Amino acid sequence: MTGVGVLSTGMVSGVGLSAPASCAAIRCGISGFEETRFMFDGEWLLGCEVPLEKPWRGREKLIRMVMATIEECLAGGGDVQVSDVPLLLCLAEERRPGRLDGLDESMLQEVQERSGVQFHGWSRVFSAGRVGGVQALEYSRRLLAEGRPACLLAGVDSYLVGATLEAYYEDHRLLTPENSNGFIPGEAAAAVLLGPPRADTVLSCVGVGFGTEPAPLGSGEPLRADGLVEAYKATLSEAGLDLGEVDYRIADVSGEQYGFKEAALALTRVLRQRKEEFDIWHPADCVGEVGAAAVPVMLGVVRAAQEKGYAPGPYAIGHASMDGQERAAFILKAGAA
Repeated sequence: MTGVGVLSTGMVSGVGLSAPASCAAIRCGISGFEETRFMFDGEWLLGCEVPLEKPWRGREKLIRMVMATIEECLAGGGDVQVSDVPLLLCLAEERRPGRLDGLDESMLQEVQERSGVQFHGWSRVFSAGRVGGVQALEYSRRLLAEGRPACLLAGVDSYLVGATLEAYYEDHRLLTPENSNGFIPGEAAAAVLLGPPRADTVLSCVGVGFGTEPAPLGSGEPLRADGLVEAYKATLSEAGLDLGEVDYRIADVSGEQYGFKEAALALTRVLRQRKEEFDIWHPADCVGEVGAAAVPVMLGVVRAAQEKGYAPGPYAIGHASMDGQERAAFILKAGAA
């Protein structure tokens, strides 16, 4: 694969209203978990809410969050003609309980109208939750190969929706006083400007892979992490690397045992040499479960780590897993590919 440069970032999360602020908080392990207005098991539910200047909710908040990240990302992207840049907008999966109506049909256009920016006509929406960010990465390299000067990948999501929380509570998926095997809901938006690597490029994506998991969460089937293993092997092959050559991992795991078990199984099945250390970073420890924003958040976190010099090494492997069967992985490399 021809490397795709991560040229600039933008981020709004429960621990910061910009990419530098959010990434600094995540580096330090600062969480934004506070009591929400939702109550389960007799106590207020912990969540990670983005503290905007007004108490916006629902669609309005999603739009304002993603507009802020797009503005920040474009401001740091140098001399880019926005009309030549497709916007790849990642949203919650269609089957998400409590998903807001009409997101796919009008969200992209409304973001452009409200921001006064018209992106290239090849802009599109990815309604695939956490895996959508990797799908957008794959799509962006095709657009870049066809002559686009850059692509803007943005993701925005919120689990702090009553109907969503009620459904996950009924499935015993939320972290509550009665359930330690659950996630803390969050919300966030993040954006990355992708383009051909330049001399000053801090980070590049050099491999993408996908897989299908036959034993997803709740299926009752024995988990072997087949889907994640498939995704790991595909992205490593494309990058021309062995997993032992990778320095650290970053993932969308958000507190449930299934995600950590899947990551551990995939590691033991793909890693063929002994490593003294092989850290796994999980930003959800600080920002909660952020769904479709997870992959752009991970890209921003790794870029900040390389730019500031605290990454364990030049190569990182990231992965994302859906509640269903979809699995995806990607390889990031410091500097230009």
